[in-house]
Amino acid sequence: MRLVWLRNDLRLADNPALRHACAGDEPVAALFIISPAQWRQHKMAPVRQRFMLAQVDELGRELAALGIPLHLLRVETFAEVPAALAGLCREQGVTQLYANQAIEIDELRRDHAVTAALAEQAVSGHWFNGCCVLPPGRVLTGSGEMFKVFTPFSRAWLKALDEEGFVIHRAPAPRGEPLPWQPLAERAWVDEALGELTPDPRWPVGEAEARRRLNDFLEQAVLDYGETRDFPAIAGTSVISPYLAAGIISPRQCVAALQQRLGYRPQSKAQPGFVWLNELIWREFYRHLLVLIPTLSMNRPFKAETAALPWSWDPDAFAAWCEGRTGYPIVDAAMRCLNATGWMHNRLRMIVASFLTKDLHIHWRLGEDYFMSRLIDGDLAANNGGWQWAAGTGADAAPYFRVFNPTTQGQRFDPQGEFIRTWVTELADIPAAYVHQPRDWLRLKGRQDYPAPMVDHAVARVRAIEMFRSLEK
Repeated sequence: MRLVWLRNDLRLADNPALRHACAGDEPVAALFIISPAQWRQHKMAPVRQRFMLAQVDELGRELAALGIPLHLLRVETFAEVPAALAGLCREQGVTQLYANQAIEIDELRRDHAVTAALAEQAVSGHWFNGCCVLPPGRVLTGSGEMFKVFTPFSRAWLKALDEEGFVIHRAPAPRGEPLPWQPLAERAWVDEALGELTPDPRWPVGEAEARRRLNDFLEQAVLDYGETRDFPAIAGTSVISPYLAAGIISPRQCVAALQQRLGYRPQSKAQPGFVWLNELIWREFYRHLLVLIPTLSMNRPFKAETAALPWSWDPDAFAAWCEGRTGYPIVDAAMRCLNATGWMHNRLRMIVASFLTKDLHIHWRLGEDYFMSRLIDGDLAANNGGWQWAAGTGADAAPYFRVFNPTTQGQRFDPQGEFIRTWVTELADIPAAYVHQPRDWLRLKGRQDYPAPMVDHAVARVRAIEMFRSLEK
């Protein structure tokens, strides 16, 4: 018996572990492990848990239709996984385990422990790259080291891709008669572990849905992506990040679809489609960094010297940011959108992260954890990379003296206040001329239902710069 252990790769197509497991004539089964306590420890958002489990349900049905049973194990923490997996292998007569590699430190330690435990009962492990277009360790400098700076990584990544190409693995063919599938909602122990399992209708699951969103974006918006991607009131982004994070679609499928749409693979900013491809390369870069520097998974800054920064841990200021009560409309709209939907536009992620770290001087770790606790597309590598970039502690971070002005960012990227008025209901009737600085208009109306700015940005900016300059002394 061959067992495929599914993790953040919840798909049939372009799943190397599943494809290789199904290459022979031996019986194949699949496994998904539910770890509620570990998920809570990792701050996994409830909306992401529900989305992921809805996809597990969908995938279980699809596998059953192919004659492949999907086993579910409830194992509270990673520490318990080796023994539980070894027990399942004994029970099912498993001789070979197939899985796509994890890159996060806790997951790597878990997988090493699993390998050791299974070796004791002669179960061999087969591990594949399922999370990156090019596996970590493949894109190297001239001296044979992994990159720590994005731009040369991007050039080397494109060159390596041209030299090697990549393969899209087909979904497996049926392996026997269809099998029954018991929906997760009918399994009491799943409900008890995770509560209500009803997924958010804004985020339908399934590989077909992920492909539909990707194809719609490539047909309608990719050519204008460089001009529209920063405006949250415009549908200018692909909105497939939740599907990438759960592995419902792979980054290789994204690159292949882009090439098919354009008829070529863009190589520079001068070519249409490159700006979006570059976002995929950023995703790759952060994942490669996580392998190169495991301490990024352990709340450590990329730039070690920035660990000495005197960050604030002010709980009241942090709560105001979390709840969208800062008095800066674009920040508040973004945070309220996140809290209500589990998703936030990328430009807004940069704006609110800069505000937390550079205006409120609150430690980026608090923001990183809060995002993970709310985002449907929570991904350690991308989330950590983005937060450290904004805070000035990470790879390719903006110079410490570059601080986003939340008012001018709002004026530039939501000029008419459409996004703000959607989420900050107190300002729903405010004229566009006042929407980014509403105090005068509110005063004229005699209203006090929206807070005054909690900090003076100009003063806060100077303080942020002083914090970083103090490291040079």
